[in-house]
Amino acid sequence: MPIDPVALSAELIRCPSVTPEEGGAIQLLDKLLSSAGFETHRVDRGGICNLFARWGQRGANRSFGFNGHVDVVPVGDASAWTHDPFGGAIEDGILWGRGATDMKSGVAAFAAAAIDFVQETPPNGAVILAITGDEEGVALDGTVALLDWMARHGERMTACLVGEPTCPNEMGDMMKIGRRGSMTAHFTARGVQGHSAYPHRAKNPLTAMVRLMDRLASHELDAGTDHFDRSTLAITTIDTGNKASNVIPAECRGTVNIRFNDAHSSESLAGWLKTEAAKVEAETGVSIATALQVSGESFLTPPGELSTLVAGSVEAETGRKPELSTTGGTSDARFVKDHCPVVEFGLVGKTMHQVDERVPVEQIVQLKAIYSRILRDYFA
Repeated sequence: MPIDPVALSAELIRCPSVTPEEGGAIQLLDKLLSSAGFETHRVDRGGICNLFARWGQRGANRSFGFNGHVDVVPVGDASAWTHDPFGGAIEDGILWGRGATDMKSGVAAFAAAAIDFVQETPPNGAVILAITGDEEGVALDGTVALLDWMARHGERMTACLVGEPTCPNEMGDMMKIGRRGSMTAHFTARGVQGHSAYPHRAKNPLTAMVRLMDRLASHELDAGTDHFDRSTLAITTIDTGNKASNVIPAECRGTVNIRFNDAHSSESLAGWLKTEAAKVEAETGVSIATALQVSGESFLTPPGELSTLVAGSVEAETGRKPELSTTGGTSDARFVKDHCPVVEFGLVGKTMHQVDERVPVEQIVQLKAIYSRILRDYFA
């Protein structure tokens, strides 16, 4: 019997796998895939549960991979949900629950497609699933751990599909061929505390911080590139903790987040940020320390064989030719891109991370059909 992706999605939703909890989701997939003839390995690290599953021979010349996650964000106010966020309820053709769109249904659709495919038409190659429980968290022990394990054990994907919800409005309207990079800069300005009536006796860190923030936010990083929109910088906080109106504080902290395209690297942006901070230091006499966090570099899988394969399958099943996009935040494709060519395609993501996250069941069925066609055409 073919695997029902809707029933499997509901089962996964009933696993309360809020990062870093496994909640039974990895165990469920391990049992399902191993019983279908996949060789499975638990790749747990740092308290995170991950699963590697392969049908076919290790090191096959053609190994199509899927990367997805079964961890979810917290539900928020559970009383505000129409249905139990971990109930997997289906009502009027809608599947409700945390992870319905992001991305337990995507994992279920590919697992169902892969099992049916290898049992009906065993391919000359391998099908690999790399499923993590750490995409919504810090992501250090999820897909990264799986890729590290694969490198140690001679496992390799020759192409990979990430099942994130990529469609903004209608099923099939967008796929991702790259992602912007993301980095955060934390600045700490340290001056000299003093009385606000005698500002010449103090060194005001707020003056320095505001000047720096204005320069950074007013600077145009670029005008966009062939496949990317322009890079953006957002001021996310300026804090002093000062409650006294007649005191110039000694310290101020500010943070900016940059989403950058392939005109930049985190290294080049780090150099620019530190240079601007040094200029303000010299102008104000206030010291400014800079701490940087890089979530991922920008990357692009140029339009070619893999994007054509996925786009063709989407159009065949939905009647829509997907836009090849690099918009949105980060995903685990930022790690996979160093291993093999990678693109992303999944459900409509309108309700992801929201209260009452939900998806029409017909979309899950359609997604399985798309994934099945991708597998058939890849190994044809």
